[in-house]
Amino acid sequence: MAKDKLKVGIIGAGIGGLATALRLSAKAGFEVDVFEANSYPGGKLSEFRLGEYRFDAGPSLFTMPQYVDELYQLARPTNIPPLPYQKMDTVCHYFWEDGTRIDAAASPDAFAREVEEKLKVPGSVVLQKLEDSARKYQLTGDTFLHKSLHHLNTWTTSSVAKALLQLPRLNIFRSMHQDNRKRLKHPKLVQLFNRFATYNGSDPYRATALLNMIPHFEHGIGTYFPEGGMFAITDHIYKLGKEKGVRYHFDSPVEKILVKDGRARGLLVNGKEKAFDLVVSNMDVFFTYRNLLADQKAPERMLRQEKSTSALIFYWGIGKQFSELDLHNIFFSEDYQAEFEHLRQGKIYEDPTVYINIGSKYAPEDAPAHGENWFTMVNVPYDSGQDWDKLIAQTRNRVLKKLSRMLGTDIEPLIEVEDLLEPRSIQRKTSSHLGALYGTASNSQMAAFLRHPNFSRRIDDLYFCGGSVHPGGGIPLCLLSAKIVEQEIKRTHGG
Repeated sequence: MAKDKLKVGIIGAGIGGLATALRLSAKAGFEVDVFEANSYPGGKLSEFRLGEYRFDAGPSLFTMPQYVDELYQLARPTNIPPLPYQKMDTVCHYFWEDGTRIDAAASPDAFAREVEEKLKVPGSVVLQKLEDSARKYQLTGDTFLHKSLHHLNTWTTSSVAKALLQLPRLNIFRSMHQDNRKRLKHPKLVQLFNRFATYNGSDPYRATALLNMIPHFEHGIGTYFPEGGMFAITDHIYKLGKEKGVRYHFDSPVEKILVKDGRARGLLVNGKEKAFDLVVSNMDVFFTYRNLLADQKAPERMLRQEKSTSALIFYWGIGKQFSELDLHNIFFSEDYQAEFEHLRQGKIYEDPTVYINIGSKYAPEDAPAHGENWFTMVNVPYDSGQDWDKLIAQTRNRVLKKLSRMLGTDIEPLIEVEDLLEPRSIQRKTSSHLGALYGTASNSQMAAFLRHPNFSRRIDDLYFCGGSVHPGGGIPLCLLSAKIVEQEIKRTHGG
């Protein structure tokens, strides 16, 4: 007699939940149901339209496309083509108030030449910096990103032994800023590399220099753009899951994780109990415990950790084409350190760094022929009770003045449609505690170890994926969290 398939209930159709569902259905052959409170899949990686403009609501940077390709290879679909995407020749356009502009090429050599021409810093300095980023990733990435940190056998491998031998070169006891200042010296170049801390909502003046591996993602592996925009990633994985038999239930918020005799045994959805052999939460780990496991002991120390930064995003349909802008653009603050000091204090600096993503540069159908869809973002603190209405109005005015000044064009009259996302609405729409985009902050040497593991230590058959648990936030790490969950389930249940 054939063995019955294990039944898996997944809470949340964010990118981590979608990938976990696909992996467990396609590779392990489990029976999978996904319950999502919203009416659409993707969580933060969603989309919306305003008039003639389409916007990707959340993540705007696509790196490590091999993890999406891997899901396709696992699914082996019959009617769905691979996700089409293109590699970007330019990583980002950087702007400073004094008129300095660096168009950072993906090619390390071209990037080094640009820096040498614009900042008079020897190109060899940039190349050595990128080599150091690659070395940090190669020595530690496999351990910290691809495996659970919560099993002894993770730490008894040859790769860990090799990393330990190289420990002095990893500079883990310096901050990112200290490491960058020592290596790069030029203030603008230091600022450019400090900005990579914001990948996971960190503070470059506090976070360990180990995070200086992040530039390797862009300049070593590359940045990409999926045909049709970032939501195409969500749509692709969602459709792969449907073909493999995953059942999605939208407008279906989970009310409780059912625990019996120390094991997760089902979910309460719309007042009805649904039995499952395994439960996976893609919900923010804070709300998983507070709302869905209120009758269970919670890991209080973990839940009380410092939160990452949040974001204030203005979605602007701009009625003009700007040839000097590209897909990714950053307008730096004159005082980066002061900006992060304000964030630590729960404030927004008067001269914030502004990031603009313009998907219509490569997906022209996302804007009318005369316009561009600007995803205009400022890093802001998580919600601690600030007067957000006042802060949003102030920051909008300051951002418009800054961009108008630096682009030599009055921006506000060009805005044809507008919407915004801020810490309160981020929590409301995505259940991210206090609007923190990346869960807990990564501002200490121990941050990676303090993230919640991908399994419960107290409740058997309960697992966790997504940006608020190991290995962290962002599309690649959420996809890797799904892979780790699959490995954890195979460890105890086979498949």
